[in-house]
Amino acid sequence: MTSFTWPGGKRAAVSLSFDDARVSQVDAGLPILNAHGVRATFYVQPSNVGTRLEGWKQAVAQGHEIGNHTLSHPCSGNFAWSRGNALEEYTLGAMEQEMLRANAYIEEILGIKPMTFAYPCGQTTVGRGLHAESYVPIVAKHFWAGRGYRAEACNDPNYADLAQAAGLGADDLSFDQIKPWLDLTANAGGWLMTCHHEVTDDGQRLSTRPDVLDAICRYVIDPVNGIWVDTVRNIAAHVRMHRT
Repeated sequence: MTSFTWPGGKRAAVSLSFDDARVSQVDAGLPILNAHGVRATFYVQPSNVGTRLEGWKQAVAQGHEIGNHTLSHPCSGNFAWSRGNALEEYTLGAMEQEMLRANAYIEEILGIKPMTFAYPCGQTTVGRGLHAESYVPIVAKHFWAGRGYRAEACNDPNYADLAQAAGLGADDLSFDQIKPWLDLTANAGGWLMTCHHEVTDDGQRLSTRPDVLDAICRYVIDPVNGIWVDTVRNIAAHVRMHRT
């Protein structure tokens, strides 16, 4: 990985991100993050925000980032639950409206304009076959960064396409399974984005246990590890300004 200068002599960067505005993120996740002074990025599904509206307002006031995750979370119709809202049936224009309408809703209820985006299900194309098209350029048009999902590498800050940056699916993993990614990122001088959904220890799928989130926070704030932990927005702004 090429050399890159992180603020304050840090070795690497980490952003913790959470998708869908799930209730457990406010009830269980935010107290852990705040206890460690870790600012995270929440890619909200607008229809879910109202369930904990005051909690999301507090998250904004505490310095956490609210990002765009589209209005209705369209994914491939290969997921049965998305069959009525399938990317295969979308156009580029329809996807752009998904983003713009979500931005408008978030600005109205939380008073901030999202500056980064997370691809629902990590999928980046609309349409089918010969008519399939990438909507990455639309993300690049409206946002500083677009986070993917279930990637196999951290981001090289001098090389990565920020409009489709790599995100590590961190749900359902122990800290011992996540730590090698953190170590690799620190040693490589890269930028790791972790992706989480629920914050619970009740065995739900797509969950990060509270003790695992606590261990991640302890790792990234430990000065020995030399990590700059911050929101996707803030780190993306630094990378855009300083990359070669």
